[in-house]
Amino acid sequence: MADEKAITDAYASPDRPMIRKIGPADLWDVLTRGVDDFKAKPSHVLLLVILYPIVGLILIRLAAGYDILPLIFPMLAGFALLGPMAAIGLYELSRRRELGLDVTWAHAFDVLRSPSIRAIVTLSAVMMAIYFAWLGAAMAIYRLFFGDAVPASIEEFVRQIFTTPAGWGLIIVGCGVGFLFAVVVLAISVVSFPLLIDRDVGAMTAIHTSVRSVIANPVTMAMWGLIVAGSLVAGSLPFLFGLAVVMPVLGHATWHLYRKVVER
Repeated sequence: MADEKAITDAYASPDRPMIRKIGPADLWDVLTRGVDDFKAKPSHVLLLVILYPIVGLILIRLAAGYDILPLIFPMLAGFALLGPMAAIGLYELSRRRELGLDVTWAHAFDVLRSPSIRAIVTLSAVMMAIYFAWLGAAMAIYRLFFGDAVPASIEEFVRQIFTTPAGWGLIIVGCGVGFLFAVVVLAISVVSFPLLIDRDVGAMTAIHTSVRSVIANPVTMAMWGLIVAGSLVAGSLPFLFGLAVVMPVLGHATWHLYRKVVER
């Protein structure tokens, strides 16, 4: 489907890749391919090794006091902002499998020797800056509604959030601001990291290509954003266990989405 919908771009060049139009059927295809890549090289154990020390640190910090409670949801939700960066190794594994090359865990670190490594580091720094900006915004929103008050307990915090006007205001404004952050991250990263894995281009070229991809496919990319958000929420519910499968599948699928959208 995607090959039949290439967008003619008079300015297409190695530094300005051609963008294709894709549709909802393409999203199902990239998810299927992502599942196939995951089955070929399961990475759930690796994700558990990464996720649970983070969760453990949060729980240890909670045991010392409840002042971090307002940031727990923003911190966990913010993983979605860092997902494109965290999946770099998965893109490399999908790329190698696509080419019929040997695929081992060691190859996930081949990105460190990529000709685009400086651009990858630059873009990763941008993503980290956005993540911390989100945490800062989340804390500012909390203080807007609750001031500097520290919750006395987890139960009290939950009660304040879900049974008071200030709590519902926090939910509405927080979700609205979080949505804006998510849109920005989707626009600049949906194909930028895979592009940097695939080609020796600069960070600005990768970001520009990603934004053009979203502009050319607004409805389909919005659907992809909803799929990612919904999958991460579903994976988070059983004590984050599901993320060990959801995140690798989405990572592999993102590589195939890049292949669909950006002309070779």
